[in-house]
Amino acid sequence: MKILIFLIALIPFALFSQQNADTTYHPEIKYPAYASGTGPVVCIDEGHYNFHTMNGRYKPFAMLLERDGYNVKAFPGTFRASELEQCNILVIANALSDRAEDYTIPDPSAFTGAEIETLKKWVTDGGSLFLIADHMPMADASKDLAAAFGFEFTNGFVFDTLSRGIAFFNLDNKTLTDCIITKGRDTTENVHEVVTFTGQAFTIPGDATSILTFSDAFVNFLPDTAWVFDETTKKIDAGGWSQGAFMKYGKGKIAVFGEAAMFTAQVAGPEPRKAGMNSEYATENYQFLLNIIHWLDGKLE
Repeated sequence: MKILIFLIALIPFALFSQQNADTTYHPEIKYPAYASGTGPVVCIDEGHYNFHTMNGRYKPFAMLLERDGYNVKAFPGTFRASELEQCNILVIANALSDRAEDYTIPDPSAFTGAEIETLKKWVTDGGSLFLIADHMPMADASKDLAAAFGFEFTNGFVFDTLSRGIAFFNLDNKTLTDCIITKGRDTTENVHEVVTFTGQAFTIPGDATSILTFSDAFVNFLPDTAWVFDETTKKIDAGGWSQGAFMKYGKGKIAVFGEAAMFTAQVAGPEPRKAGMNSEYATENYQFLLNIIHWLDGKLE
């Protein structure tokens, strides 16, 4: 059993270390939210050793939003109130501490206490935060920030015990929630299935709505070192836990997700495989992303 688990672990780690943005991915946007360049400002954090950045692995994310009319900008520094004023929506994707290359526990917070308080006030006063924190070590790096809003991250890896593959969330089995985000602005924006690529599981506060909810087939593995599992690895049943949720907070909004590849387009591995919105299995992910942004923007209420 130990050999089997170890071999399973090696494959994702190889893909994880060789992810590159697929900038050829251009899905059709039938009805852009805004004329080109006239929409609100979406800032993407690049000041916290982020694994995903605007001009790096989240380039397809930025390109999609730009094609929807948004102004997408990099946010390179510390979170300060005066600088957050330029942002209508702030995206934080896989922030890390200064131990960015050390994938062992403990994983320090990527954010200072002052930054967390600044972000909490910014959202309370009307800002919209899109927090994305993947499996270990990214979950722990954003754990304190998530906790400030009532979300409890787990620094692990969630696997389907039946397939060990990608996760499918759909309306038919209610693992995908029928809600304003899955409905979109009209029937052309309806989302019926969302696919994720490993990631973490978390619990949500009472005011939040889980939009991606794990079935009983999923287990949360909590290793000491990223992608290294054996029979001693702690495991927790993840059924009923969330991998994506949203809620209003004060005058603002927050969307929280525990997997990052689902919102970009990547090629990974020595024999490039598509992983993300460009995957043949994830044809509705791009519309799901647009719907989340539209909700954070206020175009969906």
